[in-house]
Amino acid sequence: MTNGVDKQISLESASAYFHNGMSLMIGGFGGVGAPPTLVNLILEKDIKDIFLISNDTGFPWIGPGKLITEKRVKKLIASHIGSNPEAGKQMQEGSLKVEFVPQGTLAEKIRAGGMGLGGILVDVGLGTVVGANKDKVTVGNKEYMIEPALTADVALVYAKKADRYGNLIYDKSARNTNPLVATAGQITIAEVEEIVPVGSLDPEEIVTPGVFVDYIIQSKGVDWKWVWELKQGTGSQEGQPSK
Repeated sequence: MTNGVDKQISLESASAYFHNGMSLMIGGFGGVGAPPTLVNLILEKDIKDIFLISNDTGFPWIGPGKLITEKRVKKLIASHIGSNPEAGKQMQEGSLKVEFVPQGTLAEKIRAGGMGLGGILVDVGLGTVVGANKDKVTVGNKEYMIEPALTADVALVYAKKADRYGNLIYDKSARNTNPLVATAGQITIAEVEEIVPVGSLDPEEIVTPGVFVDYIIQSKGVDWKWVWELKQGTGSQEGQPSK
């Protein structure tokens, strides 16, 4: 190993960073690109009262949606919850507090947090109920709302390949919010499909430098392939038998 650095740890070791009431940021979009092995680990360890930050709530049985379905989340910041009826149900019942943030604004709030900035200036929602309680500032004769940056106690991402230092390569659209999320955790853990020795990756293909990643774990496989066609509870494509 270069400089003796090896960030691969066991699932049991990773679980030491999870605790009740933690703030948790998870990468993914519609469940695709979310880290299923780590999500399942949180469920297995009976972690609850989570403050979840994610682009969305996936599906009830895929991605961060599992945490919603099992009622492990107390507060949520997301851009939408439409693909997960359970999230809407809990919100209406009052058991889940939801803060909606426009998708672009949410991405930039996470990016700001990862880069150590205090927040961003936006005009989306200005003059509406969204901006009612926001601090505002005028720059260049134009008014903006101040949106605070977002970080989390723990950030979880999924990558296709990593070296043992934690340099990450993503798989096409499964990349989505993962590079942003990887920068914004006090502790960042990457679930990885393939782990290779340091020096094996083409530097031009690396998206997330290992300096942002604290630990990596070996994935047990994803649950979101063909996610839009999967039938709940079967793991098979609509009209096709499970293989």
